[in-house]
Amino acid sequence: MHKFYCFLLSLMSIVSFCTKTQLPKGFVYVTDYIPDVQLELRYFGSNNFVGTPIDGYEAEQCILSLPATKALKNVQESLKKQQLGIKIFDAYRPQRAVDHFRRWARNLNDTLMKSQFYPNVAKKDLFRLEYIATKSRHSSGSTVDITLIDLKTNQELDMGSSYDFFGEISWVSYQNLTEKQLENRKLLQKVMLENGFRNYPKEWWHFTLRGEPYYNEYFDFPVK
Repeated sequence: MHKFYCFLLSLMSIVSFCTKTQLPKGFVYVTDYIPDVQLELRYFGSNNFVGTPIDGYEAEQCILSLPATKALKNVQESLKKQQLGIKIFDAYRPQRAVDHFRRWARNLNDTLMKSQFYPNVAKKDLFRLEYIATKSRHSSGSTVDITLIDLKTNQELDMGSSYDFFGEISWVSYQNLTEKQLENRKLLQKVMLENGFRNYPKEWWHFTLRGEPYYNEYFDFPVK
């Protein structure tokens, strides 16, 4: 029985390896280091502000630089003491995905997801207000979009606005929230900053590793 169990584990390892591809040096699959992380990679599917799968996302895999992954593992271990964990919406993002966002943003007639993701912002203003850019820190491999989950229920903590909601309610400084929502945001900010990440003021979910190894390098290998 023990031999059969070991055989199954070995087979599962081989299958897992075969579903991944060789990454550029310095990049890793996050689940290889944090196997219990929860993923909801929005750009692999159509539940995002564009409303379609995004160029460059060929598999639901989460990729980051090795230093960012190790720092994120420390975040997860710290949160477990409170029966909490992390959920990742996006990590490494190919430049071709950013280019997809740019093309979409310039098509002012495509407002399929406006009511869900940017109801109070004119699409023509998304660049000016810095919700969309021509280059993304995500493409350098050490930026992650993240929230907290309750490990007992696997439910996200209430942060007061949904992921990728374009508006002031998503700003880190926004205060017109319930006490619990503010508490949850404060906890997320605290645990990420304590483990080497810095935030982006207009998105409570967005963090970049301080001293990231590939600053101002923008990669374009696909997520697969």
